[in-house]
Amino acid sequence: MSRESIAPLRRWGFTLLVCAIVGWSLFPFAWQVVASFEPDRNLAQFTPRWLPIPDGTLQHYRNVFGAKHFTRYMRNSLIVAACATAVALVFATAAAYVVTQRRMSGRGAIVAGVLCVSVFPQVAIVTPIYQALLRLQLLNSYVGLAAVHAGLSLPLIFVVVANHFRTIPHEIYDAARLDGAGPIRTLWSITVPLAAPGIVPAALLGFIASWNELLLALSFVSSPTRQTAPVGIANFTGIYSIPWGDIAAAAVMTTTPLVILVLICQRRIVAGLTATG
Repeated sequence: MSRESIAPLRRWGFTLLVCAIVGWSLFPFAWQVVASFEPDRNLAQFTPRWLPIPDGTLQHYRNVFGAKHFTRYMRNSLIVAACATAVALVFATAAAYVVTQRRMSGRGAIVAGVLCVSVFPQVAIVTPIYQALLRLQLLNSYVGLAAVHAGLSLPLIFVVVANHFRTIPHEIYDAARLDGAGPIRTLWSITVPLAAPGIVPAALLGFIASWNELLLALSFVSSPTRQTAPVGIANFTGIYSIPWGDIAAAAVMTTTPLVILVLICQRRIVAGLTATG
């Protein structure tokens, strides 16, 4: 077969592959949406129903935002994730600026050390962090959980931001120093605007990591007034029954803000991840 005759087959094959990947990725969320409108009796059937027709219901959403007070859990997640992301972004940006734009030795070892910290299993650090928060009297508080989440997301944000800082020529910093700009002025007025395509996706990744975190939030916060959305969903499970419909409705409401946020920032996310690559 000639090259001209193979080209359409390759395009069709690539299109089918992309559609398969998109379908595979969207199916869990789509199934949660369908399950959130299904009555409990339909969810208990052996044969699944792909559409909540004709007996769809909004009762699960009424339960989630009524008796289960899920709005409180989402508010707690927003407070913790926003504070953790802001703190981690400030420290990671400053550290990335020092490591990448200052002529210093051992930069590779520093980045390697940060990567090693980021892959450390969370379950192994629950006990020491719990003891530290207990001594500081920060259990069951926004401050304690936000500080822990900031520490966990800081390595990821640092690596992404540092990769973008490396693309900025040193001549720009030399010119800034000749004009009398100090390190803080250079970072705020030059580095941050130039690296904004990398800072935005880094902040979004840190926010998502904090928003979805369950283990540490479940370990360090026992008060219902301070628990986050993943912990609230985990608490839906009863001793003798599992409210699948309520869990599906809560999962949809927890995921929807992230989907909207990604759609709004998708242009910067694609540009930032492309530049990082």
